[in-house]
Amino acid sequence: MQIHRENSPSRPTVIVTRMVPGEVTIPSASVRILGDDKPSREQLLSGIRGASAIVTMFSDKVDAEFLNAAGPDLKGVCNYAVGFDNIDLEACKAKNVIVTNTPHAVTEGTADLAWTLILAVARRLIEADRFARSPEYTTRGPLGITEFLGTDLTGRNLLIVGAGRIGYATALRSIGWGMRIMYTARSRHVDFELAPLAARRVSLEEGLREADVVSIHTPLTPETRHLIDARAINLMKPTAIIINTARGPIIDESALAQALMERKIWGAGLDVFEHEPRVHPDLIGLDNVTMTPHIGSAEDKYRRLMTELVSENAGAILAGKEPPNRIA
Repeated sequence: MQIHRENSPSRPTVIVTRMVPGEVTIPSASVRILGDDKPSREQLLSGIRGASAIVTMFSDKVDAEFLNAAGPDLKGVCNYAVGFDNIDLEACKAKNVIVTNTPHAVTEGTADLAWTLILAVARRLIEADRFARSPEYTTRGPLGITEFLGTDLTGRNLLIVGAGRIGYATALRSIGWGMRIMYTARSRHVDFELAPLAARRVSLEEGLREADVVSIHTPLTPETRHLIDARAINLMKPTAIIINTARGPIIDESALAQALMERKIWGAGLDVFEHEPRVHPDLIGLDNVTMTPHIGSAEDKYRRLMTELVSENAGAILAGKEPPNRIA
C-alpha cells in the first residue's frame, strides 16, 4: 500500500520507507510513504525512484545499488535511527549525498529498555510470568522460599561498553541501586568520571572480570564486531548478566548461547541479534535469556521525536542548509 501526501511534480519528493509515528512534515516538499509493512528489496528500489531525500529505517541497506535506484536528484538520506551501520558512507560521499541520523531521540527509551532487561534477567521475570500463567501455579499453591530466587543488584558493579549518550543514561539509572560504575571506550570520557556517576575507566578485559552487569552501547564497526566473543564471555563471573541494546553482531551469538546453556554466566538480555530478525535457535528455549524484537527506542514520545528530527534534517538538506544531525 502506498500513501501519497502533497504530491506535486514541481516540488522535491521526500520518500519515507515505512510508516512512522506522527507526521513527516516538510513544507517545501511532497512526502510519500511507501507503506506500513516492510517492502521487499525490489519494492524498495522501485519505490525510491526520483527521490530528493529518503527517510530510511535501520533495516534498509543503503548502498550503491540503492543510491543508483533513487537517481540523480537524491540529496540526502535521513536514517530513522542513531546507528548507521546500514549505510555505506563512502558510496554516499561519492554521490554527494548527505547522511543524517537521530542521535538524541533514542537515548531515554533505549536506556529504559536496557534497565527493563537488566531487571527481567536478574529477577527471572519471563520464567516467573510463564509459571504464574500456568495451571501448575494454581495446583501447587504458594511457592517455596527457595524457588525463583533472583540475583541482587544493590552495590554491584556495572560495566558500560561504549561511553556515549545511551551508555551514560543507562549508567545514570543505576544510581538508584548504588552500583559502582565502570566504562570502557576508545578515549577518556570525563563526564562519566564526574559526579553523579563517578565512573572508573577500565580496559574491556578488566571490566568483564569485575562486572556483575555488562551493558553494551557501542556502535557496530569492523572493530566491534564480535567484540564479545567466547574468550570475552569466559572472563565474566558465573553470576554476571550481559545486556545488548546496541547492535547484534557485537556479540558472537553462538558463543553466548553456548555459555548460557552451560550456565557459565547468570543470564542475558537481548534487544538485538546477530542475524536479525533471525534469533539463534539455541537461545529460544532458554530461561536465562530475555529477548525483545529490537524495540529499544519504542516509546511513543521518543519515536515521535525521531519523526520530528528526520523532518528537520530532510528540510534542511532540501533548503541547502546544514542539517542538525549530519554524520556524513
